[in-house]
Amino acid sequence: MTVGDHDFDADTLHEECGVFGIFGHPKAGPLTALGLHALQHRGQEAAGIVSFDGGQFMAERHQGLVGEIFGRNNAHIETLKGAFAIGHNRYSTSGGSAARNIQPLFADLVGGGIAIAHNGNLTNAYGLRSRLVKDGAIFQSTSDTEVIIHLTARSHYGPVVDKLVDALRKVEGAYSLVALTSKKLIGVRDPWGVRPLVLGMFEGAPILASETCALDIIGAEFVRDIRPGEVVVITQDGMESYFPFKPQPDRFCVFEYIYFARPDSVVEGRNVYEARKRIGEELAKEFPAEADMVVPVPDSGVPAALGFAAQSGLPFEFGIIRNHYVGRTFIEPTEDVRHLSVRLKHNPNHSMLTGKRVVLIDDSIVRGTTSKLIVQMVRDAGAAEVHFRVASPPTKHSCFYGVDTPNEEALIAHEMKLEEMRQFIGADSLAFVSMEGLYRAMGEPRRDPEAPRFCDACFSGDYPIEVSDNAGGLKDGQLSFLAEVA
Repeated sequence: MTVGDHDFDADTLHEECGVFGIFGHPKAGPLTALGLHALQHRGQEAAGIVSFDGGQFMAERHQGLVGEIFGRNNAHIETLKGAFAIGHNRYSTSGGSAARNIQPLFADLVGGGIAIAHNGNLTNAYGLRSRLVKDGAIFQSTSDTEVIIHLTARSHYGPVVDKLVDALRKVEGAYSLVALTSKKLIGVRDPWGVRPLVLGMFEGAPILASETCALDIIGAEFVRDIRPGEVVVITQDGMESYFPFKPQPDRFCVFEYIYFARPDSVVEGRNVYEARKRIGEELAKEFPAEADMVVPVPDSGVPAALGFAAQSGLPFEFGIIRNHYVGRTFIEPTEDVRHLSVRLKHNPNHSMLTGKRVVLIDDSIVRGTTSKLIVQMVRDAGAAEVHFRVASPPTKHSCFYGVDTPNEEALIAHEMKLEEMRQFIGADSLAFVSMEGLYRAMGEPRRDPEAPRFCDACFSGDYPIEVSDNAGGLKDGQLSFLAEVA
């Protein structure tokens, strides 16, 4: 684990998908593009929209940001006619950014076409795909979402909703998905409710989206969260709701509150910004520091830093300024300037830091290499002391439910004890909010080991859903499908 091998963007956790769907609005395509723009934080490598108009499905799926693909004066949006549409933002992992993996995926089934956009990860997709291929299925992508399409196509049930439910009963893992047929918009959330999905309404048209910020951007009304295990079917006759799966304990991903969701979203009844501030308050109660100021690692550390500052009575200052205009692949630094890579996105505010005892607040530490560079940068700017506080418990375990995390041996908290981590990043002190503090910030009195309220497997190793593909290391929604399984 060396700074010389540092990849700035690899040293963070990435949510992989955002979904949006609207039914019965004449501007369904442009509204879907706006919704995806609001959900851009959930995926920055590709975006796609499928619409339906007058007996024909139309699709535009491309690599890049939503604004680049569907922006003003862009011809792609002009092709997306019709009153029904679904869309998808994608963050893909290594080897998975090929155009064939961009969603929504579409297929013609008996009875008509279906498009599916999926947020999450199927933990038994590799085994299912192996059996499907041996049985003659022909796959066009390496996405686990295509497994759902093949299972739906092979179902012996008649109605498409029944086919989809039949398929989902065979899969394991976390998923919130939207599906579009010529007559229906369908939304489904897995029985544990790991990933978010909300219902909204805009000018009489129902909307399904990953977060409420996608409703806000178009002025839509938030109606409610889709419940865990719920299947919502929207047609021109109205909306119906079903619960066809075996009920499971709610295990919503707690990292949505820590990092993934946009701060202005309301998720499961909690405002994300307020939740992050409360985490910072708990962190200050548990691990105060003798210091002169609180400085966030922008942008994700800002709300927790505000909470820490308010609780501790220390002034909040922007001692680090973020450059928002650097893409993920701005340059490939040569070896002699690789140590400067952190400054592509973060620069010290020298006049604020010189001679000061600084509390740095970040949302998490993954590999630790970025934290090390930031601590050194703040020291180089003249800080007298640097105390690092983290608004999440130590990330010790990989996520298998739709978040791109490194293998466990690459997670610094999995490999090192607290003092070793402190020495590695070069801070004067280091502390993480406790699991109990995190739960208190969420309004839960404590974490019940027998029935935790959230999925916190990345901290605890307590995986609520079986991880059948774990042995193959398949945790990112991309199936490294080898010839021997065919």
